[in-house]
Amino acid sequence: MTDLEKLQQDLTAWTTKVEKTNEKYPERKKQFVTGSNAQVKRVYTPLDQKDFDYEKKLGLPGEFPYTRGVQPTMYRGRLWTMRQYAGFGTAEESNARYKYLLEQGQTGLSVAFDLPTQIGYDSDHPLSEGEVGKVGVAIDSLADMETLFGGIPLDKVSTSMTINAPAAVLLAMYIAVAEKQGVSADKLNGTIQNDILKEYIARGTYIFPPAPSMRLITDIFEYCAKNVPNWNTISISGYHIREAGATAVQEVAFTLADGIAYVEAAIKAGLDVDEFAPRLSFFFNAHNDLFEEVAKFRAARRVWAHIMRDRFGAKNPKSWMLRFHTQTGGSTLTAQQPDNNIIRVTLQALAAVLGGTQSLHTNSRDEALALPTEEAVRIALRTQQIIAYESGVAETVDPLAGSYYVESLTDRIETEVLQYIKRIDDLGGAVKAIEQGYIQQEIQDSAYAWQMDVEKNERIIVGLNKFQVKENPPKGLLRVDPAVGERQKQKLAALKASRDQGAVNATLAALRNAARSADNLMFPILEAVKAYATLGEICGVLREEFGEYKPNVMF
Repeated sequence: MTDLEKLQQDLTAWTTKVEKTNEKYPERKKQFVTGSNAQVKRVYTPLDQKDFDYEKKLGLPGEFPYTRGVQPTMYRGRLWTMRQYAGFGTAEESNARYKYLLEQGQTGLSVAFDLPTQIGYDSDHPLSEGEVGKVGVAIDSLADMETLFGGIPLDKVSTSMTINAPAAVLLAMYIAVAEKQGVSADKLNGTIQNDILKEYIARGTYIFPPAPSMRLITDIFEYCAKNVPNWNTISISGYHIREAGATAVQEVAFTLADGIAYVEAAIKAGLDVDEFAPRLSFFFNAHNDLFEEVAKFRAARRVWAHIMRDRFGAKNPKSWMLRFHTQTGGSTLTAQQPDNNIIRVTLQALAAVLGGTQSLHTNSRDEALALPTEEAVRIALRTQQIIAYESGVAETVDPLAGSYYVESLTDRIETEVLQYIKRIDDLGGAVKAIEQGYIQQEIQDSAYAWQMDVEKNERIIVGLNKFQVKENPPKGLLRVDPAVGERQKQKLAALKASRDQGAVNATLAALRNAARSADNLMFPILEAVKAYATLGEICGVLREEFGEYKPNVMF
């Protein structure tokens, strides 16, 4: 009898005993499931990994297929970048928050832009009324960007910018600010989100139709490969897909399908895969099911490594690596008993670190109610610091490797992700799948199923559908001054009165001509930014040339 045969015999006998015990002391639930509704077995043993191939499935850290991490020593060498997503009101207010966070030990900046900025409108546009500075900082021109990063040396910090449709414009502004500081573009480190496909899927801050949007993205790939080599040109985002209601499996599958579409578009545009792929990055969510989240990150690395090496023929090992930023789950936070969110965020941050993230944002306890206060942001940052310096989980690489449960979850997620990717390939790729509403419908179905489970009390959310308490209205929330919009309009009017309008007109005309040709749009956008053309003016030219995206409405 082999060891596995003996184990199977022992397990069968043990299960019989447990079932008899269950008759007197039943388990809490008839069925245990992960956050993605996958069934969880009572116990996991070597029988669940009897065909496990260590070299194929795991390997060593920093080696293909990168299941165990993209760096050989991971956090023993350098901790993840600690970012707090921040921005509100004016550039002056946000600049003060950034300096506060850096003083508190944050190691990278993460910029939140207001809705008008995200959809390419200036603060004086009629559609901006009431939205200026509300969910992020208002940036109308290079002048605002200069204020936003005033006193912050851009060659010393890494900056992530959550901007998509107008990503080229905000990147150009960042490059121009650096030049004014005397920092050349090749010294800049950071990321622009620049992921338009997930905007069509889940978030909604799109401007242009898919074809010109993909052109802008590949133009950025090409420009940065030659001029800003340390910049991550896209952060392919599963975060918002998960926030819209996707499962962990769907989050990985749809994100990697989008990544495939970007790689295909860049290759079609004539770029060599190993020229741009090393600067691709990803952005994932972290939810409360700790082990499933860890397995999700590990599976994502393994799947992407095979996609880049085997599907696209990338030769550079850096092209095979899935590097990612993580943000804890905003949709998991409750307005009820908001201090409970500190515990939720701790679990989620721990999952991200155990899963090998390169960068991390921890949400603040009050974000289900308002923009975070300084105190709430500090606690969120301290959560990362305590995990890094006190928990011990950063002392060794991939500490959960070899767990029968975690390895089984990792394999299951990998299998289900590949099944989704095949379905999307069969539909013609991510863009076609989005146009047909397939991805959106899958997410909507998952979101509905989750909500039904919560309403039936089949999923317990502490403080929401169980363990409620009577609470007083929250106090001390951060409120954006309603006068921000008027102040921003005044600044914009003063800028337009003082700038060289002839130079602005010339750069906008050059941009229009480039949009009508096959020229790389980053060059005329950068010139327009330097002439203090506004975000709205630049996006306005592109709107006229490219048109605007009109989604298919789904119910």
